Amino acid sequence: TNVDISSSELHGGKKPTLTVQSAGHALHVFVNGQFSGSAFGTREQRQFTFAKPVHLRAGINKIALLSIAVGLPNVGLHYESWKTGILGPVFLDGLGQGRKDLTMQKWFNKVGLKGEAMDLVSPNGGSSVDWIRGSLATQTKQTLKWYKAYFNAPGGDEPLALDMRSMGKGQVWINGQSIGRYWMAYANGDCSLCSYIGTFRPTKCQLGCGQPTQRWYHVPRSWLKPTKNLMVMFEELGGDPSKITLVKRSVAGVCADLQEHHPNAEKFDIDSHEESKTLHQAQVHLQCVPGQSISSIKFASFGTPTGTCGSFQQGTCHATNSHAIVEKNCIGRESCLVTVSNSIFGTDPCPNVLKRLSVEAVCSTGLTANQPDSRR
Repeated sequence: TNVDISSSELHGGKKPTLTVQSAGHALHVFVNGQFSGSAFGTREQRQFTFAKPVHLRAGINKIALLSIAVGLPNVGLHYESWKTGILGPVFLDGLGQGRKDLTMQKWFNKVGLKGEAMDLVSPNGGSSVDWIRGSLATQTKQTLKWYKAYFNAPGGDEPLALDMRSMGKGQVWINGQSIGRYWMAYANGDCSLCSYIGTFRPTKCQLGCGQPTQRWYHVPRSWLKPTKNLMVMFEELGGDPSKITLVKRSVAGVCADLQEHHPNAEKFDIDSHEESKTLHQAQVHLQCVPGQSISSIKFASFGTPTGTCGSFQQGTCHATNSHAIVEKNCIGRESCLVTVSNSIFGTDPCPNVLKRLSVEAVCSTGLTANQPDSRR
């Protein structure tokens, strides 16, 4: 909408405050073509209010509100009546005449983004606009900005992914194909302790505190050409595209962590007399990628080990032959199975205690089951 502001209404150099009430889920505000701020709802509270000072000039001012809905409800009592988007009121405070209500002004509505209508994501669509070249595009981290770049396909056949940690929220296309939305939402919680003793709650044994909930986004190799692959990105919140990298997934090791009575899908079989018999015991399964085999065991403990992959530690209970048993079953093999039971390890290291087997193995090339590792 357009708002006519007289010079007498702008006094003292103080910026008026624009207030917009929305039923969800996000809002970006632009005044005279300049970004003025954003506001967001939450999962628990979708409704929110944008209230920030904006820069107005004497004369006609153009106010544009970009409302974003992250999906619409499809379940719940009378969900068809649930409201989403800008419902108002919309008003300006701090003008010479007091509050100026903009709710009933003439507003124009447009669905989608201009870049979508111009098909900027396709190899041919982007040629119809002028793009800013080089580092100039990364000097200001503006919101609602389109980026494009060309890259050559890396050699090999390893899976590929884009590392999007330097960005905010948006969507990426590779050669016209969407790899999906990205959103660098960071996980909160307490990752210092891990104990499942007592009643289970989702906050127990949390991982990744302070890290993005998702950082790498898969790029199918079947979408790529040997050279000059086009990547187009629409960034909503602002980020640094110069730090985006295309990475290979290279497996140098594998881990497993399993309790001795871990349930199995086919653990029990009921015979004609309705008596159960054990068919399978819990087994640790280690698997390297094709072309690699297990060359060494960095850690192995049957008992009460603690920690996670890369930081396993022996607990107060430990079978001293754990490392030797796992080596015997796994060294030189692409994959191996180790049963988690007292009989495999020869003795019960701590009776009446629920035990687990934690293993970390190294995968490498050029080693087979018929060629033992000389480093053992």
